[in-house]
Amino acid sequence: MNDRRTRFGIVRIGSAGTTPEDGRGSYDRWMAYFWGGVWLFWLLQPLSVAYDRRATFGGASALVLVPAFVAVYFWHFGSRMAAFGGEKLTLTGSRLVLDRCRYLVQWVIALATVVAIGQIGFTPVVFAAISTMWTFRVRIGFIVALVTGVLYVVAWRSFAGWTSDPGSLVGLGFGTLACGVGRVAGERQHQLRQARSENAALLVQQERNRMARDLHDILGHSLTVITVKAELAGRLLDADAVDRARAELADLEQLSRSALGDVRRAVEGYREISLSGELTRSRDALRVAGIEARMPTALGQVSADLVEVFAWTVREGITNVLRHSEATTCTVSVTPRSITIEDDGIGCRAGSSTGNGLHGLTDRANAAGAVLLTSSVQPHGFRMAVIARDALQDGSSPRSEPSAAAGERNTARSGAVTEGEALA
Repeated sequence: MNDRRTRFGIVRIGSAGTTPEDGRGSYDRWMAYFWGGVWLFWLLQPLSVAYDRRATFGGASALVLVPAFVAVYFWHFGSRMAAFGGEKLTLTGSRLVLDRCRYLVQWVIALATVVAIGQIGFTPVVFAAISTMWTFRVRIGFIVALVTGVLYVVAWRSFAGWTSDPGSLVGLGFGTLACGVGRVAGERQHQLRQARSENAALLVQQERNRMARDLHDILGHSLTVITVKAELAGRLLDADAVDRARAELADLEQLSRSALGDVRRAVEGYREISLSGELTRSRDALRVAGIEARMPTALGQVSADLVEVFAWTVREGITNVLRHSEATTCTVSVTPRSITIEDDGIGCRAGSSTGNGLHGLTDRANAAGAVLLTSSVQPHGFRMAVIARDALQDGSSPRSEPSAAAGERNTARSGAVTEGEALA
C-alpha cells in the first residue's frame, strides 16, 4: 500500500477498500462491539431468575445457557461486523457453513433457555431474531422479527403461566428497526467512502494524464525545433557562415532554457500557453526548416474559451509538419471558433501507429467544447482542424475529406474524428 501526495492531498492507493481514515479501524471495531453488546444487559433478568432457580434442572441449565448465548452472540457479531460498515461479505465453503452454524446455535441456545425457565427466557430469542439483520438481507431480518413476534403472542395466549408482555414485542421491534436502519446507513456510508476513494484515484489519474500530455506536447515541439535548428547550424558551419551559425546556436540555448522552464511549470500544474507566441515560434521554426509559412498577421477576436486549445493545436500541428510531412508549404487559418493547419506534404502513411499527440489534443479539445478533425488533402497533403462544437452544428466547419489511414497524422479512431463523424 502506497501513500501518494498530490495537489489534491494524500491519497492511499493499494488494498481494496482502504481509505485515509483506516487509522481509526481499531477504535471503530471496539465501538462496534460496545454498541452491539451494550443491550445485552437485558439478559441479566433471565440470568437472575436462573440463579434463583439454580436448585432446579431448568435454572441450572439456564445459568449455563445464557452465558453461552452471550459468547456465541459476540462471536457471530464479530464475524459479521463488516455488515454495519456497508461491506458485503461473500462467504463460501467452510466459512459459510461456520457462519450459518453460529446463527443456528444462537437460536438453539435461545429456545433452550425458554424451555428451561419459561417466558422470562424469551430475551435471548429477541437477540437471536435481531441478529438476522446482519446475517441475511434486511428484508429477511424484518420477516424473521415479524414471525418471532407473532409466535410470541401465540405462546403467551396458549401456554399456562405466560402473561401478556408488550415490552418484549417493543424491544424486538425497536431492536430490529434500529439494526435495519444502522445497516442501511452503513451501506450508504460505505458507498460514499468508495465514491470518495474512486474520485481521489480518478484525480490522481487525471493529474498523471495532464502531466504526460503536457510533457509530450512541450518536449515534442521544443526538441523538434531544437533538432531542426541544430541541423541548420551544422550546415551553416559547413558553409563557413559562422555568424549565422552562432545566431542559431544562441537560439538553441534560449529554446532549451524555455523548454526547461515549461517542464517545471507543467509539473507544478501552472502551464500557460499563448496563441500569438506559438504562431511566432512556429513561423520561425518553419522558416528554419525551409517550409513556407502562411499564417495570419492578426488574430482577431478568438473566443476566450478556445485560445488555449488553439495554441496547443498550433504546437502539435506544426510539430507534426516538421517531423513527418516533408512539405514545402504550411498554412494556418484562424477564425473566432476554429483553427486549421494544412500542409502540402506526403499526407497520411498507411499502417502507422497512433501517436500520443492527437490523443492529448483530442482531450484538450473535448475539455474546451471543441472537436478535432483530420483529413487528407488532394492531391497530397494533410489537414488538421479544431472547431467549436456549436460551429460544427451551424455547418461552419472547414470542408475536408475523410482520411483512410491511421497514425499520428491521421484520423485515429481512438482520438481525432473526421468531419462526417463529428457532424453525425
